[in-house]
Amino acid sequence: MDVVARLAAGISSVDAAQWDALAGTGNPFLSHAFLSALEESGSATTRTGWQPVPILIDGADGALAAAMPAYAKSHSQGEYVFDHAWADAFERAGGDYYPKLQIAVPFTPVPGRRLLARDPALASGLIAAAEAVVRNNGLSSAHATFIDEAEVPLFEQAGWLIRIDRQFHWHNQGFAVFDDFLDSLASRKRKAIRKERASALDGLTVRLLTGPEITETHWDAFWTFYQDTGSRKWGQPYLTRSFFSLLGERMADRLLLVFAERNGWPIAGALNLIGGDTLYGRYWGAVEEVPHLHFEICYYQAIDFAIEHGLARVEAGAQGGHKLARGYQPVPTYSAHFIAEPGFRDAVARYLEAERRAVVEDIEELAEMTPFKRG
Repeated sequence: MDVVARLAAGISSVDAAQWDALAGTGNPFLSHAFLSALEESGSATTRTGWQPVPILIDGADGALAAAMPAYAKSHSQGEYVFDHAWADAFERAGGDYYPKLQIAVPFTPVPGRRLLARDPALASGLIAAAEAVVRNNGLSSAHATFIDEAEVPLFEQAGWLIRIDRQFHWHNQGFAVFDDFLDSLASRKRKAIRKERASALDGLTVRLLTGPEITETHWDAFWTFYQDTGSRKWGQPYLTRSFFSLLGERMADRLLLVFAERNGWPIAGALNLIGGDTLYGRYWGAVEEVPHLHFEICYYQAIDFAIEHGLARVEAGAQGGHKLARGYQPVPTYSAHFIAEPGFRDAVARYLEAERRAVVEDIEELAEMTPFKRG
């Protein structure tokens, strides 16, 4: 199918209703509100190494028919699919790895669609357009990270290299209350979680906030938490303070703030986004060290909320083998990579073939270590 694609100067320049008609309502990270807030807050911009260049295809009716969230990247920070070794190898061989094209939601390891099209046939057109951007601009590569599993065959058919990693997600098995979830665990694990929760909450009060309950005062407190975590993990936070205010203005009904308070003052908090059938745990921080409080605020409160609201899953971000003992199960995540230089592509392909085998084996082994009852 012959299509004509164009690059836009950011998500903010795209009509919000048309973008959201393609993105749907299930994944809040793909919404125009979220992606434009990243740009307008100064978080994902050319200055920070994330130049927004969404790829768009217009329909015969003049309305947006397909779109891809894309960024010209001058580094590999904030992606959670690590290609630093690839960059080093490419540059040692005399090439320029950066800039590259990143098809992703910035700073967010959330699986989801990257090929947003009202006609499925246009999805292949978006992939071809991304390849053209790489070739026409002398870029080294394009990387579509945390793609939906259903999109993997489309990228494979186009010759992109597929990479597999893993996350830990909690799955709702029709639980009515948190104790139903605990009853599905082995006795020793059940007791350990009850003990952790009691220890974490000793002397503290948990507060859940959503919609108009969230005020700038709450964002000020959460910003303090986020800065602490960001400074320790990445050297400096990826997101700006104004980003959180914009989220509160534009999509408060899709946000869940969980605060732990001591004597009425918040000492720790976690930000979650509410999807169609999933609660997405994102950012966490604390100004006081309390044993097990991270597990309580980020994991157990999320499970509680998901059960109460009939959500199917909790996705609590990247990495974190410690989630396994708390009822989160290993699941594969996928990314797709287009390498323009043939020799380098072959080297990456060999590496990924071995890596995929190792990751699949790791997921299988971890699945045998879940805390659920056997038989």
